[in-house]
Amino acid sequence: MKTRNTLITIILPALLLASCTSDKALAPGPSLKNTFINDFLIGTALSANQIEEKDSVADVLIREQFNVLTAENIMKSLFLQPEWGKFDFRLADKLIDYGTKNKMTLVGHTLVWHSQLPRYVHRITDKDSLTEFFTNHITTVAARYDGKILGWDVVNEALNEDGTMRESIFYKLLGENYVTEAFRLAQQAAPNTELYYNDYNIEQPKKRAGAVALIKKIQDANVRIDGVGIQGHWHAGRIPLKDIEESILEYSALGLKVMITELDVELLPRNFTGADISERMKMKDDPAFNPYISGIPDSVQQQLANDYEALFKLFLKHKDKITRVTFWGVNDGQSWLNGWPVPGRTNHPLLFDREFKPKPAFYKVIGTKENVN
Repeated sequence: MKTRNTLITIILPALLLASCTSDKALAPGPSLKNTFINDFLIGTALSANQIEEKDSVADVLIREQFNVLTAENIMKSLFLQPEWGKFDFRLADKLIDYGTKNKMTLVGHTLVWHSQLPRYVHRITDKDSLTEFFTNHITTVAARYDGKILGWDVVNEALNEDGTMRESIFYKLLGENYVTEAFRLAQQAAPNTELYYNDYNIEQPKKRAGAVALIKKIQDANVRIDGVGIQGHWHAGRIPLKDIEESILEYSALGLKVMITELDVELLPRNFTGADISERMKMKDDPAFNPYISGIPDSVQQQLANDYEALFKLFLKHKDKITRVTFWGVNDGQSWLNGWPVPGRTNHPLLFDREFKPKPAFYKVIGTKENVN
């Protein structure tokens, strides 16, 4: 029989080790999904590693904080159909399993996007071949997940900043009606799935007008469109609240559900607006372009918190029109803004830091609901 002192010698180090390995986990506290449960869904975008549950700390936070999930990348055509006619559904199916297991809603992103296309698509030069890819991809993917996900971003980022149609490969070879046709195909393949148009800067007046015209064109063709996603890639200290509110009202007036789909608030300097991943910013070796490598000062934390607070006050004001708010990433370390438009920078645009700990912005967001009540 082991003595009491022997047991302490064995057990105490084990407890200390367990404490050290779990100190990054979010302590029990407020939950975004529970706080806004009667208002709108609260979502996040998952990486491949998170879908495969390779990060246990991230997994705990995801399940505690969110009730709707979007794949950050793996449901785009580059990953789902890497070779012509050969589909790879392994990770997408794992996302479905993850959502089912954790009783979470799922959103597909995206069926048609001019970026992150398989290489062979870029080599297509004739309408017939692109039509074949376009039709087969939408029909196959949308049908596979019909009834398993809440909705699809059917078409992503089809507009220029001035509201005109982007001259993508789809526009050039299939014509200006390709967006309507994409929704028609998705409607046929996925009758039990909501269908959305998703874009950045469509709260801005000119681009908003283009989005409204595009949506009306789909509706006038008697094709179903259920909602619009305002991506919400905004910059600290420059949140266009008036434009956002006007957009919520205008899109809702079209009979659409409104969603904030890729929310983050950028802190680093940039010489252009928008979220076109083809754009890059040339940066000299100047610390001023990457000032927060070691963390963000209190004044910047406060600005980020105030911006998120203002956004969520607005979202709550229009909770009868907004059905979902999705953050584009689980924590700061995952954010795409660390690698774009300049690779290797250290950005801090989300509610949870690189240690998965809630930032002041998190508590400001929670406080918007508490103050309402």
